[in-house]
Amino acid sequence: MKILILCYGTRGDVQPYVALGQRLGERGHHVTVATSPRFREFVESHGLAYAFINDDLLAILDTDGGKDLLEQPGLWGIIRNSIRMVRKVAPIQRALIRESREAAEATDPDFILFSPKLAHAPLIAGQLDIPVALGALIPMHVPTGELRVLLAPGRMNRPWLNRASFALIGFITRRVLSGYIKPFRAELGLPPRRFEPLESASGAPLPVLHAISPAVVRRPADWPETAHLTGYWFLDEPAWQPPDALRTFLDAGPPPVYFGFGSMAGRSPEELAATVLEALGRTGQRGVIATGWGGLKPEALPDNVMLIREAPHAWLFPRMAATVHHGGAGTTAAALRAGRPTLIVPFFGDQPFWGAHIHRLGAAPSPIPRGRLTADRLEAALKEMAGNTAMQKKAAEIGAAIRAEDGTGSAATLIEELASTRKVT
Repeated sequence: MKILILCYGTRGDVQPYVALGQRLGERGHHVTVATSPRFREFVESHGLAYAFINDDLLAILDTDGGKDLLEQPGLWGIIRNSIRMVRKVAPIQRALIRESREAAEATDPDFILFSPKLAHAPLIAGQLDIPVALGALIPMHVPTGELRVLLAPGRMNRPWLNRASFALIGFITRRVLSGYIKPFRAELGLPPRRFEPLESASGAPLPVLHAISPAVVRRPADWPETAHLTGYWFLDEPAWQPPDALRTFLDAGPPPVYFGFGSMAGRSPEELAATVLEALGRTGQRGVIATGWGGLKPEALPDNVMLIREAPHAWLFPRMAATVHHGGAGTTAAALRAGRPTLIVPFFGDQPFWGAHIHRLGAAPSPIPRGRLTADRLEAALKEMAGNTAMQKKAAEIGAAIRAEDGTGSAATLIEELASTRKVT
């Protein structure tokens, strides 16, 4: 079977789809991943075919406006800043639609799996008359009264409010994307129809495969049967070997604390690194700082701190005492699988959700939003993770449950079943 995966975003957004694609390839399917060219080598190095989707939307994050977007203190600040960038995004969005269609025409797939940022994919599948499914890394697409999502205040957990927040997210999504989806639908020769994010081109319910462990998010009882929790889609690198300096550092003392914020650079990565080093110095713990894609830029390091650019989380995190990160879905999953307490410092997007949710599970201190991060608050959280045995036990229990799952295998089986039905578009 030929499978096209349309995915877009940062490395953390793309990597789970590559993991699933690799698993599908091992089961005899030919998989093409259409994504940004910055990930072409990454995709092809895992035995998958690559198709082009432009990099322009990601490049915006490297601009001053993009960095401002990452440092907005709340949802409404993000919305205001996003509105100012609409004119830049509009031509990019139209290009993404065109390039997704070209990728499908070139690969002639039997099945399409797509990430939420490419919501036009069901129309392409409808034109080709093939099955399609949404692959989701966060549980904010299928409405439920059981989960607090981005717009629900942290201390309020009411089913009506939870559902209202999903309805508002759906309304915003339709308003933002309908202007692109409607003309594309007409271009494909499909009959007019109101855009609904969870519907196929014909209006049938869209299957949603959530790359989330049921040990972390319990499946809501009010979800439709088209919504699935498969377990996380991990991409392990068993052949990876650490640099000698990293191995020597880890062997020289007790497990350190990991600090990494990926591509969440913002305007002040030097200041953020200074806060981390000050708090860590007060606790007397050792640390590993990952500079990632510019999230942290320390100017000088004490002997008890090791600086790296990156390392596979599956190898590194189990060797840590705890982890501190931005709360991206992939990093959060890896931290939980390691079975160590984890502190989330959310910047934007789904990160506040994960910070609050993992705290409620008992595996993390209360999240500290980037705008409220101080050395005092970080010091207190580090001490809590080091001394709270109940938190350490809960993190270990969740980690053991995740390690017993086979998320990519479960998702691959579901895709094969969905493809066999053929007429779901």
